[in-house]
Amino acid sequence: MVMWISLALLLLLVVVGSVAPDQLAALTQMALDLTIARTGWLYLLVVFSLVIFLFYLACSRFATLRIGGEDAKPEFSGPTWFAMLFSAGMGIGLVFWGAAEPISHLAAPAEGIAPMTSEAARAALRYSNFHWGLHPWAIYAVLGLALAWFKYNRGASGLISELLRPLFGRLVDGWLGHAVDILAVLATAVGVATSLGFGALQIGAGLHHVFGLPQNTGMRIGIIGCALALYLISSATGLHRGIKWLSNTNMVLALLLLFAFFVFGPTDFIFDAFTNALGGYLNNFFAMSLRMTPYSEGTWVAEWTLFYWAWWISWAPFVGSFIARVSYGRTVREFVVGVLAVPSVLSFIWFAALGGTALHLQLFSGADLVGAYAQGPENVLFQVLDTLPMSGLLALVSTALLLSFFVTSADSATLVLASMSTSGALDPPVWKKIIWGIVQAAVAATLLVAGGLEGLRSMAIVTALPFALILLVVCFSLLRALRKEQSRLDLEAAEFRHALRGWLAQTRSGAKSETQRARAAEGPGES
Repeated sequence: MVMWISLALLLLLVVVGSVAPDQLAALTQMALDLTIARTGWLYLLVVFSLVIFLFYLACSRFATLRIGGEDAKPEFSGPTWFAMLFSAGMGIGLVFWGAAEPISHLAAPAEGIAPMTSEAARAALRYSNFHWGLHPWAIYAVLGLALAWFKYNRGASGLISELLRPLFGRLVDGWLGHAVDILAVLATAVGVATSLGFGALQIGAGLHHVFGLPQNTGMRIGIIGCALALYLISSATGLHRGIKWLSNTNMVLALLLLFAFFVFGPTDFIFDAFTNALGGYLNNFFAMSLRMTPYSEGTWVAEWTLFYWAWWISWAPFVGSFIARVSYGRTVREFVVGVLAVPSVLSFIWFAALGGTALHLQLFSGADLVGAYAQGPENVLFQVLDTLPMSGLLALVSTALLLSFFVTSADSATLVLASMSTSGALDPPVWKKIIWGIVQAAVAATLLVAGGLEGLRSMAIVTALPFALILLVVCFSLLRALRKEQSRLDLEAAEFRHALRGWLAQTRSGAKSETQRARAAEGPGES
């Protein structure tokens, strides 16, 4: 039921987008305006609450509980685990926005900041860190931890609906559970399609920059088609071959590109910008987390923060399911630190290198990256690369990285969607992976045709709203499950201590009796 209803709704979206793209774009924009006007505050409160919840878990008595049980061992090494998290969770987006977002914030900063100033430059990296730091990974971590715990410690199916069972009991076996799972599939498909659309835009810009190929809708749809073939081949090879190999390749290419920026870019400026942005992020953490503009009715928060929070929420079922699949054997604290802190720090370094270089070029070297952004954010990275030595090679590496991230994200999403529609099976049938792979590509192409970048943004925000509320319910359900497990362990420990005291008392009593018998046997004369 989950698979076929979800497929029907997504295919309806594809048909409407193909037949009436203008009408779909208008309908999406209307839904977006209503969502932001009435529930924008909800996104901020939900995501901020998730961050606080995870900090609590990492410092609580539940921190030493282990996914899979006390004797479980991690399935993947630390470096491979981090590579998989990073590739599935951020991937295309970091490459797409790494240089473009800070330039946008410099030219059109948040309310109260003058554009094209040093203050705007400081705020640009600070808000980039905010949008790609702890908050998005908190969204992934909450759902990932809940799915992993219920799957490996309670024997649940791995479906999102199973996370609600501690609160709703048998209701999750009926329409409520089906509705939640269908919503999870729809959010995943649209969220991943949004990222694939971004990837197609920038891969097209890279091919145009390196090989002079045209940048048009036909080329972008062709890119999606080629990537479809690649990630279907990878998906058929399984988790331990295709996705693992791709994730490690992504990390190598990303580190090479990062190294090039540190070596060929303004190195001192990058380190200074990283330190300043990190300090600003920590100093303004709470203010940025809860920032709305009710008195000026500005649109900046909606265009950036709300879009990102909705985008991450729409990715949560996919990335959370994938993180759960590869996190067997980790403790709660290890999981939270690994999923929350490590990728966030890598994102901060990434934006300091790419975004810092872009800001330096715009402010001090006479480059017109603001003009490049106006032509399309996908063009900014390649304009920056043009200023570095070996620009052609670096542009080729960047395009290869984009394609690799594209295939990894789609491959991981294909696995998760097939699993969601197979009662949470760890190794779903290949034919289901193929169907979901094709559907993802079709949705991405439809959204590109119907509304381009704005269409992708709008659809992500609208589809994520119901799932934001589900995430809050998942927090309560997970907390109840962890408390139950901790109570069980405490009871076992108390019973063990009681048994140990009894054994020791019995041993002492027996030893005392033996001593008394020995003395009695010796007799008064011998003593």
